[in-house]
Amino acid sequence: MNIYTVSFFGHRRIYDQLRLDGELDELIIRLLKEHSYVEFLVGRDGDFDQLVSSAIRRCQREYGYKNSSHIWVMPYPTAFFRDNEEACYAYYDEIEICEDSMAKHFKVSFQVRNRHIVDRSNLVIFYVETNEGGAYQTMQYAIQQGKNLMNLYRSKEDQ
Repeated sequence: MNIYTVSFFGHRRIYDQLRLDGELDELIIRLLKEHSYVEFLVGRDGDFDQLVSSAIRRCQREYGYKNSSHIWVMPYPTAFFRDNEEACYAYYDEIEICEDSMAKHFKVSFQVRNRHIVDRSNLVIFYVETNEGGAYQTMQYAIQQGKNLMNLYRSKEDQ
C-alpha cells in the first residue's frame, strides 16, 4: 500500500477558526481523493491541532473515507493521556509516543517530536502567522529539509 503522510503544525491560538474549518475540510477531502491511503499526523497542543483533528474526524465520518489514519503523536506520555487513555483511543485511530523526544528534556521534547514528524511527512501543513514560536521553528526546519509545505495563514490584507 502506498501511504501518503501529512502533518499539521500551528499556533496555540487561532482567531479565524470559521474560515479554517471549511478550508481544512476541502483540503482533507482532496487529499483523501488523491491518495490511496493517507496518514494524518497531529499533535494535541492548541487551537490549530484541535481544528485539524475535528476536520479529519468529520471528513472520515461524513464522507465515508476509510483510506486514512488519524494519528496523535505525543512527545512523551502526557498527564491528559494517562487520565483519559480510553477516550483518547476512542478518538484517534492510533496514538504514538515519539521515542526520540521521550529521552529529551521536556523543554525540547516538542521540537524533537516535531522534527521527527516533519522527517516522515510527504506534506506539512502549517498555520503560522508570526516569526516566532514552535510552529514557526518547525516551518523553518521543514523548509531546510526541502519538504512540500503550505501555510494556511492569510493576513487581513490577503483576505
